[in-house]
Amino acid sequence: MAINEVDKVRVFALVGHGDCGKTSLTEAMLFDSNMTTRLGKIEAGNTVTDYDPKEIKRGITINSSLAYLNWKNFTFNIIDTPGYLDFIIDTKSSLRVVDCAVIVVCGVSGVEVQTEKVWDYAEEFQLPRIFFINKMDRERADFDRVSETIKENFGPNAVPVQLPIGSEEQFQGIVDLLQMKAFYFQTDKDSKSQFEEKEIPDDLKTKAEEYRQKMVEAVTEFDDEILMKYLDGEELSKEEILTCLKGGMIEGKVFPILCGSATKNIGIELLLDFIKDYLPNPLELPDITVKDLKEQKEIKLKRETDGAPFAAVVFKTVTDPYVGNLTYFRVFSGELSSDSQVYNSTQDIENKVGKIFRMQGKEQTTMPKVSAGGIGAIAKLKKINTGDTLCDKEFPIEFSKVEYPEPIMRLAIYPKSKGDEDKLSIAISRIQEEEPTIQVYRDEDTGETILAGMGESHLDVVIETMQTKFGVEIERSAPKVGYKETIRKNAQAEGKYKKQSGGRGQYGHCFVEFEPLERGQSFEFVDKIVGGVIPKQYRPAVEKGIIESMQKGVLAGYPTIDLRATLYDGSYHTVDSSEMAFKVAGSLAFKKGAAMADPVLLEPIYDLEVTVPTEYMGDIIGDLNSKRGKILGMEEAAGKGKQLIKSQVPLAEIFRYSIDLRSITQGRGTFTMKFSHYEEVPPQIAQEIIEKAKEESDSES
Repeated sequence: MAINEVDKVRVFALVGHGDCGKTSLTEAMLFDSNMTTRLGKIEAGNTVTDYDPKEIKRGITINSSLAYLNWKNFTFNIIDTPGYLDFIIDTKSSLRVVDCAVIVVCGVSGVEVQTEKVWDYAEEFQLPRIFFINKMDRERADFDRVSETIKENFGPNAVPVQLPIGSEEQFQGIVDLLQMKAFYFQTDKDSKSQFEEKEIPDDLKTKAEEYRQKMVEAVTEFDDEILMKYLDGEELSKEEILTCLKGGMIEGKVFPILCGSATKNIGIELLLDFIKDYLPNPLELPDITVKDLKEQKEIKLKRETDGAPFAAVVFKTVTDPYVGNLTYFRVFSGELSSDSQVYNSTQDIENKVGKIFRMQGKEQTTMPKVSAGGIGAIAKLKKINTGDTLCDKEFPIEFSKVEYPEPIMRLAIYPKSKGDEDKLSIAISRIQEEEPTIQVYRDEDTGETILAGMGESHLDVVIETMQTKFGVEIERSAPKVGYKETIRKNAQAEGKYKKQSGGRGQYGHCFVEFEPLERGQSFEFVDKIVGGVIPKQYRPAVEKGIIESMQKGVLAGYPTIDLRATLYDGSYHTVDSSEMAFKVAGSLAFKKGAAMADPVLLEPIYDLEVTVPTEYMGDIIGDLNSKRGKILGMEEAAGKGKQLIKSQVPLAEIFRYSIDLRSITQGRGTFTMKFSHYEEVPPQIAQEIIEKAKEESDSES
C-alpha cells in the first residue's frame, strides 16, 4: 500500500506494567503479519524491539522501540514501550505522539502500579484506549477477575468485547462478542497460528449473551438514535456497533477489553483485525492545539497530508559515538521528503535532511518521504532534542512540551582515570540529549559531579551507557551532604599578621566582632573604623580574608554562613602594610572569632511530599519519623484512595528514598522533594560528622 493513504494507517503504543508481555505481543504481531519469519523470545534475546545489549542482559524493555507491519492493506506503526518505573518516562514521550494506546495487562497479575501510570499518561493526552489481557494460558490466569479489576480502577465503560474459551493450559480460543462467533486456535511447531470459526460452545452461550448485552448498552449510550433502536428491541448491525464503539473510543468514553496469549500466538490475529476495524486513523481524531510562532497565539492544526504544511514532533533521540545522533519523529501534518530542508522551530535552526529511515527495531530501511501518520528517523540533525518541533519555516509552529517529573535519585560520579574528564563531559552532554529526565550538575557545596535520574536501575543503565558507548570508566558513590557551619553567640577576635625577614616586611592588624545572623541572611560586613587606624584602601582586604576563610569552617571544614563581621579597630605600618597583609589578618581574626563564638554544624532540610495509597500511610509516617522527619500535615491527593503526606526531612536521610518508598508501597508511592532551609545537626550526629571530616583531612594531608 502507499504510505500516504492516511485512512489506512494506525499509530499506537503498547503500554503496561513491566513483564505484562508487550514485547512478546509485538513479536506475535510482526510474525502473524509475515514481517518476520520466526517468533522471537525474550529469553533467547532475539526479539525485534528489545535489541539493546542492556535490554537482552536484563530481560526487560529499557527504551521505546519502533516497529511497523502491513495487515490486510493497512499500515500499523507501533511503539513498544518500557513498563518498569525507572524507564516509564520514555513511555510518556511515546504516548505523546501516537493516536491510540493498547494497554497490556497480565492475565495473572491484573492491574498493577504502572498500569495505572500509563492510564494517567494516556488520559493526559486524551488517547483512545483498549485493553489486551495477555498470558491467558498461564497458571492462575483469570479473565473475569482481571476484567473486573480493570473496571474497578478505570470505570464501568471498560467493557469486554471478547471472552476466552478455556483457561490456563486449556486456553484454546476466543468468543468474539461483536460477531457472536467462536474462534479456536491451534499453533504448530513453528508457532504458526491457525484458527477455526465455530459456534459458541453451549457452556459459554449464556455468558456470551450477557456480556454482549452489557457491551451494546455501553457503546450505544453515545448515539441517541442507535440507543433508541436498541431499546426498541431491534437488532443492531455490525456497522452500527462499529460506529458507536469507534465514536465512544475517540471521545474517551469506551475502553474495549480483548484477550489472548502472545507467546502461544492465540488471539493475536483477532487483535490485529480489531485494531484495523475499530481504532481510529489519524484523520478521525480531533485537531491538535499548537502555538503559531508568527502570531504568538494558539491555533488548531488539522491532520492532513495533501498540500498541508509539514509538522512533526521529535519524541526520541539516540546517540551513537560513531554515527552521530538519530532523531525519531512523528508526522502530524503534511509530509517530509528526503534530500530536503527541515526547520526546528524550538531551536530556531534549519537542517539538511539526507535519508529518511523507517525503523524495524534497530533495522533501518530508507523511504523517499514520510507523511501524516508516519514515523521516521533522520541521522545527524544538528542541535536537536527530544520534544522539539519540526515544521515548515514559512509556517512556524510549536507543539506543547511533555512535562517530565524531577529526578528522584542522585549519585556522585567521577572518571576512574584522571585524563578522562573530557570523555566524561562529552558522554554527559550526549546522554542528556537522549534522556530528558537525566540531570547532571556540579554541587557547589561539595564540588562533586551529581548524576540524577528516576531510580537506581535508571542510573545503572546511564553509567553502563557511558562505559560501553563512550568508553569512559565511571566511579560512583553516594553524594556528600552539603553541610554548613555557623555561630551561635558574639565574639571579638584580634587578627595580627607581622612578618619581618630583611627588607620590606608585612604588617596587618585588625579587631573584628562576629555576631550570628538569622538563617538565610548569609554574610554582612560592617566597617566601623573611626579615624585612620586602618586606611580605607586596606579595609576591603580584611573583608576578603574573612570571606575566603569562611569557605572552610572551624568545626569540620564546611562553609560558614549567616554571620556579621564588624571591623572596629586595628593598626597599620606606613611601609610594611599591604592588602595581602590585611587579608591574612582578616583570615586569622575569623578563625579565632568563629572558634570562640559557639560554632555549630547545619544540615540541609528538604520539603518532602509523598503520595501513597491510604493503606500505606502508617508505614510511611513511621519511616519518615525514623529518618528524623517532621510531619507537617496530610490531605487527600488526586487519585482514588490516595493521601499526600507533607514533611520536612534532612537530606542526609533521603538520598535513597526512592528505593525505600518503592519497597514500602510495592511501587505505588511517589514523591517530590525540594530544598527548604538549614537546621542545626543534633549534637551526637554532628560529633560523628566532625570526627569523620577530621579523619579525611588527616588522611589527605
